[in-house]
Amino acid sequence: MRRCGSNWVIRGLFATAVFGLGPSVLSSQAVNRFGVPIPMRDGVRLVANLWVPSGVGRFPTILLRTPYDKTAQFTRYRLVNYVTAGYAVVVQDTRGRGDSDGVFDFFFPEGQDGFDTIEWIAKQPWSNGRVGMDGGSYLGTVQWLAARERPPHLACMVPAVSAGRWFDEIPYQGGAFRLDWALPWLNQTSGRVDQSDLNGLVRWDSLASKRPLVRLDSLMGRPMPLYQRFLAHPTLDQYWKRIQFTDRDFARLTIPTLTLTGWFDGDQSGALSYWNGITRRPGGAGENFLVIGPWTHGGSYLGGDLKVGAFVFDSAAIIKTQDLRIKFFDWCLKQSRPRFDEPKVRAYLMGSNRWVEGDHYPIPGTRTRSYYFRGGGHANGLDGDGRLSLAAPEDEPPDHFDYDPNRPVPSSEPALDQREVEKRLDVLVYSTPVLEDPVDVLGPVFVELEIATDATDTDFTAKLVDVFPDGRAILLGPGSTGVIRARYRFGAERMQLLVPGAPTRLRVELFDVGHTFHPGHRIRVEVSSSAFPYIDANPNTGRPIATETLTQVAKQTVFHDRGRLSRLLLPVLERR
Repeated sequence: MRRCGSNWVIRGLFATAVFGLGPSVLSSQAVNRFGVPIPMRDGVRLVANLWVPSGVGRFPTILLRTPYDKTAQFTRYRLVNYVTAGYAVVVQDTRGRGDSDGVFDFFFPEGQDGFDTIEWIAKQPWSNGRVGMDGGSYLGTVQWLAARERPPHLACMVPAVSAGRWFDEIPYQGGAFRLDWALPWLNQTSGRVDQSDLNGLVRWDSLASKRPLVRLDSLMGRPMPLYQRFLAHPTLDQYWKRIQFTDRDFARLTIPTLTLTGWFDGDQSGALSYWNGITRRPGGAGENFLVIGPWTHGGSYLGGDLKVGAFVFDSAAIIKTQDLRIKFFDWCLKQSRPRFDEPKVRAYLMGSNRWVEGDHYPIPGTRTRSYYFRGGGHANGLDGDGRLSLAAPEDEPPDHFDYDPNRPVPSSEPALDQREVEKRLDVLVYSTPVLEDPVDVLGPVFVELEIATDATDTDFTAKLVDVFPDGRAILLGPGSTGVIRARYRFGAERMQLLVPGAPTRLRVELFDVGHTFHPGHRIRVEVSSSAFPYIDANPNTGRPIATETLTQVAKQTVFHDRGRLSRLLLPVLERR
């Protein structure tokens, strides 16, 4: 989410911005049928618009299922190009949204509803019985959930920017509540029609700082049952496991897939979790394909832009993603191509402005490289003495800072300059010397911390930054920051409080990155304990977060000595 004046505007996750595609006129190319009711197994009717190519015959069908108003999707996603390519197109309002009956309940009913819709399509006189699915964001996740139900007539799918890690993406990340996503998006999807215009009327800065969290939906302007349920289930319990994929689920998925995501896609973590699940199964990736570009959430579906924040790309960064999807559907759905003649994996390396191809992701040839935290105990702020070094530390004093939940570090946009944040003394800054050789990073990034705190629970955050020769410190990754809420250090299924003062190891997952650090640049890591309002500010008391009204200042320590190594772990692609 980005800030606009005193208000917030949804960025990334499940965004519904109109992409300015303009209207399409089909004239005699298709038969339109609007407001078609499709019965579900429980008697609820979900309503769809459909377009069938003119002429005699039965056609393969491309299905999109959306909570964002089916009416706008035909022009928004240029679906006319599917019709002219010989496909029937069905766009459906999901349960409880738009014209569809029922009550909206996040992703929980989408698997069965997707199954029933696919099988209804296969029985229609204009259908040849082969159905493919398409769409991005929410429209991508519903594809995975439908495929998990194994509908017999689902032939393949193109899930773009799909959410899927419920405690490492949304509505929690590293166990911290994604406040900037939950309130605006749940307000947007309250009721049957889009409510996002109301988000511009809310004083978010004032609202987000209030406690307890359970009151914020009503203070915003409406009670939100889903918001309350999300807060009431702060561990990966059976509530969430209904939509959590397992290795058994992935082993049963046999249809071809084409996954699209980007280095600045807010749902990158989820999209890659599905890809990783597929590649873990017996036989590996099989007939599944992955494309990762230098793209934002919306750009990952539409093919990208030449510029994101401070990063400027060449024309190769933009690809015609719909042409790629049609090529994929022609192979796996229409079966008019003998093969999908594309590499299994294509990943764009920012900085170098080049595509890297391979049969696996991460690309073979990557090796994890450790950059150790070093310093004399004063890494606080941009002018501190924190260093990143390939050499492990000797006996060095730790770094300290105070984390005050009432004065959290502000979250910031990816691809923008971080120097203003780095001036704060509650932000530890560690940088390499000026690089003499390029460093190609491609894959998942982690920060391992050896810490102590006087609190029973607290957060630690980390950012990866490219420092340019002119001093600009440009944030990498799709989100504001990586975070671990200490009570979740052993996993999302249980909480365990800290022993105050006891040395503790924490592992902070950032995001996947594809980027070249050039000679003359520096690699930097920021460490702190907050990124507000990207995540809620941990009150540090150890009591239940949702209902807590009190806060306390936590005194934080980060060790970097011979016996307690704190380090950045980068997947470095070897140059040949």
